[in-house]
Amino acid sequence: MADAKTSSTPDTATGVLVLADGTCIWGRGFGAEGDAVGEVCFNTAMTGYQESMTDPSYAGQIITFTFPHIGNVGTNVEDMENINPHALGCIVREDVTDPSNFRSSQHYDQWLKVNGRIGLSGVDTRALTRLIRMKGAPNGVIAHSADGNFDIDALKAKAADWPGLEGMDLARTVSTTQQYDWHDGLWQLGSSFALGEGDDQNRPHVVAIDYGAKRNILRHLVNAGARVTVVPGEATFDDVMRHEPDGIFLANGPGDPAATGVYAVPVIQQLLETGKPMFGICLGHQMLGLAAGAKTIKMHQGHRGANHPVQRLDDGRVEITSMNHGFAVDIDTLPEGVTATHVSLFDGSLCGLELTDKPAFSVQYHPEASPGPQDSAYLFAKFVGQLAIGK
Repeated sequence: MADAKTSSTPDTATGVLVLADGTCIWGRGFGAEGDAVGEVCFNTAMTGYQESMTDPSYAGQIITFTFPHIGNVGTNVEDMENINPHALGCIVREDVTDPSNFRSSQHYDQWLKVNGRIGLSGVDTRALTRLIRMKGAPNGVIAHSADGNFDIDALKAKAADWPGLEGMDLARTVSTTQQYDWHDGLWQLGSSFALGEGDDQNRPHVVAIDYGAKRNILRHLVNAGARVTVVPGEATFDDVMRHEPDGIFLANGPGDPAATGVYAVPVIQQLLETGKPMFGICLGHQMLGLAAGAKTIKMHQGHRGANHPVQRLDDGRVEITSMNHGFAVDIDTLPEGVTATHVSLFDGSLCGLELTDKPAFSVQYHPEASPGPQDSAYLFAKFVGQLAIGK
């Protein structure tokens, strides 16, 4: 029967996750009502759920948070990594409690309602995480109905029919549609963001190509000494060069890099020929790898969390990093002239590369954190330092 409880629906269930294979995982819905289809992934960070929900790299995904206490510090306007949430919804173990943090300005449940995002609590997130680890990130539908009525057959069909992230260009849907200048520096307790640091015209000029950029990346570029102009992900070579950049930054973003690369890679290849320094993060790293001649692959479960160990190959030192990706540059396809610089200590996957004949490098992880450790923040100073030398 459509829009009704079935014999297998628990009496207390007001939310459900329906996987593409027909599996139904019941719980208590919160946030917005309705349903959303996407890839189900897991994130192992213990903090920063609001930053994760608003990270454009999570477009098309439903986040399973492995840490049980999600929502307990509420939400605020300062922890938004983009103007809107981009994750479709979240799955948590415990019910969301009233916020207990002096920075909170809105309850997490209300924040999700206002932003049209669905939550599902009361789920055995350990079991769901194990399922993803064993079988890979599945497609699924998250649904919330206050009266507990669901059209399960329709939800199963929706989950089964969704094509998945492979081959999907999502950068185009989250990128800015117009260029703008970025001015803010890093956040500080008691004084919010350092305003105006990026206004100095004597600073080296970075043009950031936005495939789904997090705000904290732009803040770190300013903090490292750059003046930043942001352009859309579909910007042409001329669009970038008319700003007379001293360096180019390739931002993070969602979706399949091979699909985004159809229009992004030719532009990056032209920009490389200018000899200007280039730095890429996450999808930007994958774009640089493709532009240099490597290939990308879909990962089994992906890397998402704030506790991923990465080894620097030049000196063997280990950085604890923040990650969020389901695709990677295939280390076995690196061509001559491209050197691996970092690898994951979890699975040996490539986490950084550098071109040997051009001033261009990139990392798969997020050195700006937000959330996460700051072991890798030095990379922004490395990049901007190259610009200062170039000037």
